[in-house]
Amino acid sequence: MLKSIHPLLGPDLLFALASMGHGDEIAIVDANFPAASLARRLVAMRGVEAAEMVTAILTVLPLDQAQPNPASIMRAAEGVDVGATAIGSIRAALDRATAGAAGVAELERFAFYERARNAFAIVATGELRLYGNVLLTAGALAGDRPA
Repeated sequence: MLKSIHPLLGPDLLFALASMGHGDEIAIVDANFPAASLARRLVAMRGVEAAEMVTAILTVLPLDQAQPNPASIMRAAEGVDVGATAIGSIRAALDRATAGAAGVAELERFAFYERARNAFAIVATGELRLYGNVLLTAGALAGDRPA
């Protein structure tokens, strides 16, 4: 058991996050996403909603402050009721974790798939609402090592 580590951050996910470097991306995706066929590294978190995973990851992962949009969500298709998707809860989780400071881009479905294919890792959640997909770009830590 570790102190101050969010309980959703298990050993496989912590290893992936700790292995990421500045500019690497991690995709958090919903249950419909083709994660197993696209992932270079796959972490399965099937009992968790996408926004919960975003919240947990951002307790340890700094976002890239050099980018205007260090987060990218999958844009809902034309005619989809966005209120019935996971997009709002993901945006709210990003706002809470970054005090509203993180810019969020929207990517068309296939552009999102391509970025996810090149991501350092994909976290496959159990999110059942549509469009529960977000990419986070890792930032850099500055300063001295803790004593």
